[in-house]
Amino acid sequence: MGNKMDEMSGTEPKTKKSPGKETHQKGKKCPNFRKPLVTVITVSYNSRNTIRDTIESVLHQTYPFVEYLIIDGLSTDGTVEIAESYREAFARKGFSYRIVSEKDEGIYQAMNKGVSMAKGDLIGLLNSDDWYEENAAACAVSVYRKTHYDMMYANLRMVKRDGTVFIKKSRYRKHYITTREWNHPTTFITREMYGIYQYACKGNADDLDLMLRIRKDGRKVVVVPKVLANYRLGGSSNQKQPKVVWKRFLSKYGAYRDNGYSRWYLLECILMEGGKLFLA
Repeated sequence: MGNKMDEMSGTEPKTKKSPGKETHQKGKKCPNFRKPLVTVITVSYNSRNTIRDTIESVLHQTYPFVEYLIIDGLSTDGTVEIAESYREAFARKGFSYRIVSEKDEGIYQAMNKGVSMAKGDLIGLLNSDDWYEENAAACAVSVYRKTHYDMMYANLRMVKRDGTVFIKKSRYRKHYITTREWNHPTTFITREMYGIYQYACKGNADDLDLMLRIRKDGRKVVVVPKVLANYRLGGSSNQKQPKVVWKRFLSKYGAYRDNGYSRWYLLECILMEGGKLFLA
């Protein structure tokens, strides 16, 4: 896998930097290089119907050094009780497990909260209706040891409401960036990078915005050609109500423009929202 991985890794060409950011062409080795701790963060709110799959996918990770944080927004449907029921299982596995349930200001503020609490060297964010493949953390560590990436992402299995599935493949292109080739549930970012970049809490494309900032600043990005996570279509990012679609569109287009990308990305955003309407 080493040679193929090297071919698919990339560093964004030197372009206009974000204010106050230094460009690094190579990733920096984490302090615990031999046994890096992987932190997984799940943000939840009234997720009782799906969160068991999410939690169990973290519990069943084959990599032995895992920290799991559930950041809940005061769920009222039993989500927290379900999460609490796994404490003993995580203790037996030897994984650190923490649940915080309190009011937040939205999903990205909750993600920032989780990142600020994380002790891991590599950090992944897994939504409460998605789930990992059992080798996700192990893969993130293995690839890090070979490449010292700043950010890594991989292929994603998409699950439609009727149970049919398809694979959304990741890809790295230097001069064109599209969310059709990037999968947030498979993304792992180093703790060092999260010390520099936080979610802006401006809209529902804050994950795209953070990825664009990392790439614009020339950080080391590696793409892995294998499925590491599973994504249920039909969640908040796939809602079809006209007002929701319009808000998503504006947020995504704003992220591109705020990071210096061409107005032609208007067409990319239209294409993405049209695809979501068709697939969901």
